[in-house]
Amino acid sequence: MTLLDGKLLSENIKSELAAEVDLLRERGNKIPHLAAVLIGENAASQVYVQSKIRSCEQVGFKSTLIRRPADATEAEVLEIVQSLNEDPDVDGFIVQLPLPKHINEEKITLAIDHRKDVDGFHPVNFGRMAQGLPAFLPATPYGIVEMLRRYNIETAGKHCVVVGRSNIVGTPISILLSRKGYPGDCTVTLTHSRTSDLAGEVRRADIVVAAIGIPEFIKGDWVKEGAVVIDVGINRIEDASRKSGTRLVGDVDFEAVAPRCSHITPVPGGVGLMTVTALLMNTLKACKREIYPN
Repeated sequence: MTLLDGKLLSENIKSELAAEVDLLRERGNKIPHLAAVLIGENAASQVYVQSKIRSCEQVGFKSTLIRRPADATEAEVLEIVQSLNEDPDVDGFIVQLPLPKHINEEKITLAIDHRKDVDGFHPVNFGRMAQGLPAFLPATPYGIVEMLRRYNIETAGKHCVVVGRSNIVGTPISILLSRKGYPGDCTVTLTHSRTSDLAGEVRRADIVVAAIGIPEFIKGDWVKEGAVVIDVGINRIEDASRKSGTRLVGDVDFEAVAPRCSHITPVPGGVGLMTVTALLMNTLKACKREIYPN
């Protein structure tokens, strides 16, 4: 069994990005600039955003953090989005989700200029991805395909079962792995909470992508020998043996599943770190105008 080490992989990619930023600086070219908008005091969101800002510093990107209290109005957030759309120095930006309930997330997402949508959530980027056109890919699916590529995991002709159908992970990764080329050319089954005999579907998989948001949902006897398991879940559960009283687990019962796998991602230390790295990769592409030249 090989552990798919997101920490090591993300550090390697960050080193590559830092070297590219050094070249841009030497040539007098623009340095990538990522902005993040954080509304409210959601603890997990604060951790994610700080991780993104810290990663920008590691690779030499410029970064800007715009914070507003939880009672900020929708109009205020839309105004921030518009100002970032119009700022020529900002190459890409994210509005950290979830937003407070009184703010319409869809309206905010649609207001983001798709040319600066480095989270890959805008329908223009999603549609271009689905048609195989150049696009900013959603960060977590982008991190997953990069992990498969760099670990040289065979995907052509494999049966991939995705568990979870969110627009952020499940649906886009099902599209990416079914597209022509590597990593892709999979036969993909997209499953969810309403799937009949979900365990039976997972047992058929050569590659499992677990993104359903339920702690340790995928059991050991659900996974066939030699399968590749990508665990996207990050769930905090109670653990009296820990000083904090809690620990992080994925959507896969790691102890039961790992012995059966050829490859598996750990939680923490797997896909989550690759998500932040993929965001940086998108930002560099935005700076270099690789996706949208004009």
